[in-house]
Amino acid sequence: MTRSQKKNPFVATHLLRKINKLNTKGEKEVIITWSRTSTIIPTMIGHTIAIHNGKEHLPIYITDRMVGHKLGEFSSTQNFKGHTKNDTRSRR
Repeated sequence: MTRSQKKNPFVATHLLRKINKLNTKGEKEVIITWSRTSTIIPTMIGHTIAIHNGKEHLPIYITDRMVGHKLGEFSSTQNFKGHTKNDTRSRR
């Protein structure tokens, strides 16, 4: 179920505060966050946000095509390493 239109998109307050501070100063630096559920809004464009994937923070550069998506969509939590070479299980 999607979020109600009369509410604003969810953005973590600490993240929004950091972005607004950097926008007023005109600086660019990496912002570290664990909030994967935050929605990308237009004020985030041009910033690099390091999103936690459960193990480490992956730096993601925010572009205009990402607006409206969640931060967690851009940092994968599962890494597929390939099938085992000596797999002897029977197949149907």
